[in-house]
Amino acid sequence: MKYQTVTFAALAFALIALAPVASSAASSYIYAKRNNLAVDGYDPVAYFSVGKATKGSADHELNWNGRIWRFASADNKTAFESAPEQYAPQYGGWCAWAASGGYLARGNPNHWKIVDNKLYLNYSAGVQRKWEKDVPGHIEKADVNWPDLKAKAAAK
Repeated sequence: MKYQTVTFAALAFALIALAPVASSAASSYIYAKRNNLAVDGYDPVAYFSVGKATKGSADHELNWNGRIWRFASADNKTAFESAPEQYAPQYGGWCAWAASGGYLARGNPNHWKIVDNKLYLNYSAGVQRKWEKDVPGHIEKADVNWPDLKAKAAAK
């Protein structure tokens, strides 16, 4: 009987200790397709520094805003740490085209554009082409929609 009480207490303690970790990841508005990786494990700084989608490495990662961010180099990780809002994709990495339409769709790190020193992701090449027909207009609409969408994203 005493063994069961100790085991139950240990289990209860473990569940309570892990609860904040699980809820912080679940409540993040940042899109993560799998393994809690932001931008599907691509390096958000590399879009600015090398101008292409570049896979990050588990050797250079950090947790920011409830997600794991990976970088191709220690320098890129340091740059992100000093100014995460500068490098993180807009709309939490969700599709910019979808945000302009008032809904959430996954952002794809291979369909991207930097506009006014901000990174935007889109769902696919076709969606990217539609978005690029009126980038300022879509950004304006998405900016208006984002507060409500951000709350929905955090609830997912």
